[in-house]
Amino acid sequence: MQRSDVTRDDGAWVGLSLDVQGRHQPGLCLFSAGPQLLVSQLSRPVLLAVVDEQLQGVDFWRTDGYRSFVPPLRADVGRALAGSPERWAHRFAQYLIDSLDSPLHEGRWLLSCDSPLRRWRHAGTSHAEYWSSMLVDGCPDGYIDWFLHSHSWEVLPLRPMPDADDSRVKAYRKQAREGTLPPVLLWWVSGLDCHLILDGHARLAAAIAESVEPPLLQLHRTVQRDDLVARIDQAVGFYEDELARFAELGAVHGPTVPDGAATAGPQLVRLLHDLNTVEQPTWAWPLPGGEDRWRRIAREATAGQDWPHV
Repeated sequence: MQRSDVTRDDGAWVGLSLDVQGRHQPGLCLFSAGPQLLVSQLSRPVLLAVVDEQLQGVDFWRTDGYRSFVPPLRADVGRALAGSPERWAHRFAQYLIDSLDSPLHEGRWLLSCDSPLRRWRHAGTSHAEYWSSMLVDGCPDGYIDWFLHSHSWEVLPLRPMPDADDSRVKAYRKQAREGTLPPVLLWWVSGLDCHLILDGHARLAAAIAESVEPPLLQLHRTVQRDDLVARIDQAVGFYEDELARFAELGAVHGPTVPDGAATAGPQLVRLLHDLNTVEQPTWAWPLPGGEDRWRRIAREATAGQDWPHV
């Protein structure tokens, strides 16, 4: 895996670009069978989902099969890396690539601290209220509402959120107050229009209990290698076309017309930056056996309960 830092034009660090090769199917894998989805971890069902016919949301059933691939994070490590999302990103990137049951597969990814979740909290809303509202309710089943929460990209825990008095949460609450809380690792899954918590359920609970903004690292796919050269050529072509257009205007109207670099240049920078940062759809693999197999898995996971409710 090749890693490279992604920065804004002002030099501010945005995230870590991961170029993964030789991993054709991940251990934590998204499968599809028509409108039915399955998140499976090394053949263990983790999350079953059904997109409703009106495309207004997703019914889901969460099993107890998810296991985090991140080892327990010691308090002294939290203190050593506090305030450095770059160092945390490199550490989590190593966990992602070393583990056979992470969602990484071949392609280009971004592990970023610049999550859109940070930008939507109203100034008059406390961190505890906001982050509590972003959590999708449901144990074991629930509903991701695309109609009421269109593009708000909620957060779906892959296991039950612990209570504020849980022993792990109490330990993390101290780190939250000290500003040394390790990041919560999220995976953006486009088929759910939602973030899944890969690691940090107790840390997020601690941040909510202390009403502080949780540090985040968000994982999502970016433009894949095969498309990258073509996309770069398109961006450069747009820049050159703009300069040529301004040159033609200058030939007609005289030297008062600018050369266009002041407007086309920043646009080129943004286009190139987006190639390393913009979210690409999450890959889903066809479920072997299709919808019949999905229904069998659902019956076993739900112990034959009447789910989904249709």
